[in-house]
This record gives sequence, structure tokens and C-alpha cells, in this order.
Amino acid sequence: MASGSQSGAMQMPGPPYPPKYAGLGLTPTRSVDIPISAVILAFFITSAAFNMTIFQLNKRRGHKFILSGLFFGFSMARISANVMRIVWACYPKNVRIAIAAQILANAGVIIIFIVNLILVQRVLRAYHPRLGWSMPARILLRSLIASVIGCLIMLIVCLIISIYTLKQSTIDQTHIAQTVALTYFAFLAFLPVPIIGLCFVIPRRQRIEKFGTGSMRYKLFLILFTSCLLTLGAAFRAGVIYYRVPPTEPRWFQSKACFYCFNYLIELIVVFTYALSRFDKRFHIPNGSSAPGHYANGVPGSDGAVFDEELPASASEQTMTDGDWAMEFQNKTAPKASV
Repeated sequence: MASGSQSGAMQMPGPPYPPKYAGLGLTPTRSVDIPISAVILAFFITSAAFNMTIFQLNKRRGHKFILSGLFFGFSMARISANVMRIVWACYPKNVRIAIAAQILANAGVIIIFIVNLILVQRVLRAYHPRLGWSMPARILLRSLIASVIGCLIMLIVCLIISIYTLKQSTIDQTHIAQTVALTYFAFLAFLPVPIIGLCFVIPRRQRIEKFGTGSMRYKLFLILFTSCLLTLGAAFRAGVIYYRVPPTEPRWFQSKACFYCFNYLIELIVVFTYALSRFDKRFHIPNGSSAPGHYANGVPGSDGAVFDEELPASASEQTMTDGDWAMEFQNKTAPKASV
């Protein structure tokens, strides 16, 4: 009897095992996922080419803006993710390909979170230079970036462990860890919104250090708009993982439409919004900026120039208080109202 059970156990298929619960996007199929992934692939190829072109042109002008390079890296990661999903659709029963596709699908979005944190840090330094340039603020930003990378590693490790075990307690523990990681991603996606709120709530005794080109209001709009979109996608993904059902009984929020809309569609809107608005000019700061006053006055001895053709002509226009912004807004809108 014992020998029979042992031989039966030896005949059981080994790991990796098919997932016990349905995931966002379900298993891809050739008829549905290959055409959609191909279209999304074309958009991300365009994004990669566009951001790399901007990065190289700025580099030749001595304009250091690494964030365009980060968006190029993000686009390349999304290209890899969609290629792997197409491969998965061709081999739907290959668990190893499914693992690789899921890892790539989860890995890319953290780059946008990091970019938004860097941009909102520049806004905080413009409104409150002493606070934004303080050592605690720098440590906090670096800790947040490190935590994002740490959560991503934890997410990948838990995903692999859950596929290579049949022990229910281990699967439950890895599910809890994945839930924590995705919930934390949603928090980080939303974090720029309260930071911008703090810029207006904290009392300020000095003028705003204007940086880059364009108005500060448009910079705030870009960060708030993209942060809300990213929060929507991250919160949806976190909500989906809270709800576990068998693969044979998926719910509507685990469908392919939700997968593509709350993942790639949102990310494409964010990436092209930043690129087409030329955020490389709007959020540019003088090279070597490291202390209060460097945004508005430049860095002594640095050859990193800002785009002067779009900056205000006088130094008094480069640093404006909230009252100055309000007066400027009234002066611009009053003639229109009279008409």
C-alpha cells in the first residue's frame, strides 16, 4: 500500500504548477491577445524612439535630463512584456513562459512611480527650498525609491514561490506578501498628490524658485493628472489581487479588457502626456543643483544652461509668490471676461 502511494507520488507532474487562482488578464489567447498586444507593442516602440530621440538631442546640447532615458527604459520593458505575452498566447500551457510574462508585466510600472517622485521633489524644492533640499527629505526620497525596488523583488520572488509549491499555507503567505506589495504601489502612485497639497498648506516666507519652462500651474497639472491615472491603475490591480477565485470562475474585473485598460492604456497616456508636453524642458533644472537658490539663480561655475528662450525675461518674474500668480491670472482673465 505504501509502495503504491509512493509510486503514485512519483508519477505526479513536478513544478512549476499551474496557478490555483485566476489572475488579472487570465490566460492569453491567440485570437484576442496577439492583435491587441501587437498594437500596444507598436505604441511602446514609438514611445521608446521618441524618448530616446529627445534624450539624445538634449544630450548634444549639454542638457542633462535623465528622466527621458528612464522613459525609454520603461518603454523597452513594456515592449518585452508584450512580446512575452504574445509568446504566452502561442504556448498557453507553458508555465515557465507564463511566469516570465507575469514578471515582466509587473516590473515596468515602478519606473513611472520613480519619475513622478523625482518630479514632485523638484516642485517641493521650488516651493520650500529649505525643506526640499534638507537631508531628511533626500533620505526619504531615496528610501521610497529603494522600497519600490524592494517591493518589486518581493513580488517576483513570491510569484515564483507560489508557482513552485503545492503547500496551501505557503501559497497563502505569498499571496499576503503580493497583496502588501501591490497596495504599497498604489500608495506610492498617489503620494505626489498630498506632497503637492503640502506645498500650499505649509507656510512659506520666500518666493517660488521657478525652474524649467512654462508656468508652475501646468507642471502641477501634469503631476496631478498622471498621479491620479497611475493611482487608478495601481489601486485596481491591488483590488483584484484581494479577491481570489479559481481560474475556471473568473470575475469581470479579471478580464482581458481590464488588464489592458488598467495597465498598458494608462501607462501609454502617462508616457505620451509627459513626452508630448516636453517635460524635458518644463522640469529641467540647472546641472549640479544641490542647494536652495540654484533653481532660480543657477549653479555657480556650472555650464549647464536652462532653456532661456522660454523663460521670463526678468529675475523678478522667475520667482513668484502665490499672490503674484493670482494677480497674473486675474490680469489675463479680466479682458476676456469683459468681452
